[in-house]
Amino acid sequence: MLYQLMRRVLSPLARLIFRPRIEGLDNVPQNGAVILASNHLSFVDSLVIPLIVPRKVAFLAKAEYFHGKGVKGAISRWFFTMIGQIPVERGRGRAAKDALDVAIRVLAEGGAFGIYPEGTRSEDGRLYRGKTGVGRIALASGAPVVPVALIGTERIQPIGKKLPRPYRVTVRFGAPLDFSRYEGMAHSTVIHRTVTDEIMYAILELSGQEYVDTYHQRKAA
Repeated sequence: MLYQLMRRVLSPLARLIFRPRIEGLDNVPQNGAVILASNHLSFVDSLVIPLIVPRKVAFLAKAEYFHGKGVKGAISRWFFTMIGQIPVERGRGRAAKDALDVAIRVLAEGGAFGIYPEGTRSEDGRLYRGKTGVGRIALASGAPVVPVALIGTERIQPIGKKLPRPYRVTVRFGAPLDFSRYEGMAHSTVIHRTVTDEIMYAILELSGQEYVDTYHQRKAA
């Protein structure tokens, strides 16, 4: 209920302010399980996609966003819940499995699940090697994967800036990728990598970014 209210209020406002160019939105199925796999350039990416896609999109978020105290903590918890984010503990041995379980549950219920295969946002605008979690989720769920390219979102809220600013962005949705040919091979780490690389190549074709065949490492503060 809150999610739909948020969309009705914020989506028209965001489109008016940022005037996004949207391409291929009809590639996103209106119902049924689907994985939206996107490049990641800014904190606002997890707002841009839900405001554009005409159905609820669940993303994973750090559990710290939901556990804050006082008024600030309550506002953070309300906001991230309202935009459809799901808390997951990080830094624990079971964190990866917990994230996988959450994704599978969302998809098993016919939902849309958003994921950034790079694992963290790019600090230099390049596209980095995808982590195989997206491949594992695609194979375990059997859901189609829609590649997504965000272009210009890093200009809305550059790293180190607390407040967003108007900037016209482009959001491209590619044709759904079907991995049913790998049925029965969901536990193969080789196939996890194969599927992930195919997804990343589709994102690369949409975004036009320079590709780096290594995992992204955040710079030390």
